[in-house]
Amino acid sequence: MNSFEFNKIAGAFLMSLLIITVIGHIGNFIIPKPVVQHEDAGHEVNAAPAAAAVPEAPPKPIAELLKTASAEEGAKVFKTKCTSCHNSEKGGANKVGPNLWNIVGDTKGDPHLNFNFSDAMKAKGGTWTYDDLSAFLLNPKGFIPGTRMTFVGLKKDEERANVIAFLRAQSDSPKPLP
Repeated sequence: MNSFEFNKIAGAFLMSLLIITVIGHIGNFIIPKPVVQHEDAGHEVNAAPAAAAVPEAPPKPIAELLKTASAEEGAKVFKTKCTSCHNSEKGGANKVGPNLWNIVGDTKGDPHLNFNFSDAMKAKGGTWTYDDLSAFLLNPKGFIPGTRMTFVGLKKDEERANVIAFLRAQSDSPKPLP
């Protein structure tokens, strides 16, 4: 095979790749893929639209869930989903998020925690009740619009109740259950 024939074959192959790439880009321009937020991650992924969206059931009351919640199970969830940003040890250092020792019943945006809370968190005011913790852990940005917390939330009722039971136990004198 001489070099001219090889050049013709290589050129045809490269032209085929170029045509396939251009057609793919034109197709994506004409019919873009929808961007859907994944429930358990803080990043966006491309996905096809769901056939029929099932409305989410409202969360169960946290007082009811705490009756059977497990602080031990909550510790496991906290370790896998929270410790990259939060500490729960007495006297522990703040991380990306504040130390959560004795958080149940504490003031939202407490200045004594030596953490730079968002203005939205400081403005929310009040104390961290069990209901407030549940609402915040379910949907942080929905409960406190403008919060810097980027976590998408704990959507499973039992997981959320277990984490709250764990956080309740992280205190010298845990607050009474509701």
